[in-house]
Amino acid sequence: MSISIIGAGKWGSALHFAFLQKSTCKITSRHKKEIKNFVSLDVALDSEYLVFALPVQIVGDWLEKNFKFRGQKVLVGAKGIEQKSGKFLNDVFTQFIPQENLSFLSGPSFASEVMQSLPTAVVVNSINPKLSKEFSSFFPDFIKAYTSSDVIGAEICGAYKNVLAIASGICSGLKLGNNARASLISRGLVEMSRFGRYFGGVDETFLGLSGAGDLFLTASSELSRNYRVGLCLAKNMKLEDILEELGEVAEGVFTASAIVNLSAKNDIYTPIAKEVQKILEGKNPKDSLRDLLK
Repeated sequence: MSISIIGAGKWGSALHFAFLQKSTCKITSRHKKEIKNFVSLDVALDSEYLVFALPVQIVGDWLEKNFKFRGQKVLVGAKGIEQKSGKFLNDVFTQFIPQENLSFLSGPSFASEVMQSLPTAVVVNSINPKLSKEFSSFFPDFIKAYTSSDVIGAEICGAYKNVLAIASGICSGLKLGNNARASLISRGLVEMSRFGRYFGGVDETFLGLSGAGDLFLTASSELSRNYRVGLCLAKNMKLEDILEELGEVAEGVFTASAIVNLSAKNDIYTPIAKEVQKILEGKNPKDSLRDLLK
């Protein structure tokens, strides 16, 4: 058995750490890093099992330029929607990899806590139950891995919760109180479920680890990059300054516009996502609050 992680950022490094507990695991990235088990891309792609931890907005171009399918089994660890096309990650990956060779990771899992071996639970989602069981067996004892066949539901949860985390950060940054944040997160869960059901997701997914679990985590902690973006937006900082200060990718910034465009195209009611996108474009957060309360 051979596993390779594609992407050596914080999340890729955390997954590398996790899989090393029970298996041989290599890691690679666009730039060479002096870290344990780092290999070239060619060596990594020869592995039977690949785990992708690349930023969503570059993964399509990366696959087109670098990937050749040789029967590899793939777990996608990224969460988001491609901004330029509005494609879900499953649509992006199936251009290069058969769907029965694809699985998608979801659930509450901050990289920093995984690196400390702190307990959590995740879900491996695939239309191929054998594949999801294989990948779930690789996780260490401190991570309980469930399986599911609801790929689209899990994908939408992973993408949408980042946008809601920005909204929650704005709510906290404006010091609106715990009641307001709880109201926002719960209505956000309803909104995420409405959007997801339109595309075929099932209720169990939105109420479980992939949906509510990951949303509660990401929308309530400064360990969340997207939540920190919201805190800064509440201070009326410019988006480019926030992203420069953050120094990391906050997928919700890109996913918001994709959700808004898909909602408009398909007539789906998504008021929180729409206000987040307007704030990202420069609207005063206090004006968005007033409009949401209407």
